[in-house]
Amino acid sequence: MSLEYALERFPLPVKLKNGTPCMIRPLTKRDEAKLQKFFQAVPEVERLFIKKRPTERRLVREWCRKLDFEKNLVLLMLHGNLVVGEVTLHQRQGGWKRHIGVVTVLTHPGYRGVDVAKILLDQIIQVAAHLGIQKLEAELNGERKVAIRAMEQLGFTQLFRLRDYVLDMESKPHDYVVMTISLRTDEEYAGVG
Repeated sequence: MSLEYALERFPLPVKLKNGTPCMIRPLTKRDEAKLQKFFQAVPEVERLFIKKRPTERRLVREWCRKLDFEKNLVLLMLHGNLVVGEVTLHQRQGGWKRHIGVVTVLTHPGYRGVDVAKILLDQIIQVAAHLGIQKLEAELNGERKVAIRAMEQLGFTQLFRLRDYVLDMESKPHDYVVMTISLRTDEEYAGVG
């Protein structure tokens, strides 16, 4: 299925568990300042699995100006002009894991406990299934209990947990958790036939 068709439902109005109205939509070139502010608000330990430092202004500018949703589809949740959550679907273009997407999700500290991560993950799961992705994986550190719980509520299971396996920027060890979910995809779009 085409990416354009999978994204037709956006922008999507949603309400958080506490009734706060928000909007979910794909990242745009105009989101640079909002996204930069969001990443600065998220604790460093939660940004551990982002391969490059998202607090570097140059990097966020590049992400916003060189959008490639075929590789990295970024959905933002906004409350007014404030980014309160972000989920990214990383897609492989080929190889033996091309049917497996990787997701990352972050929530603004001021919007914890109101289902931001759960709502964003649910939306990215639906998009991934429409794109023919058969499995999703997520890498987290063990301290991300809220994100882990949100994933479990949506059907993710822990593939494995390695104790004190990864180091943060201060060389402090953290558990490494990989979670996965199998998606129900339409055979027409999954390359089966």
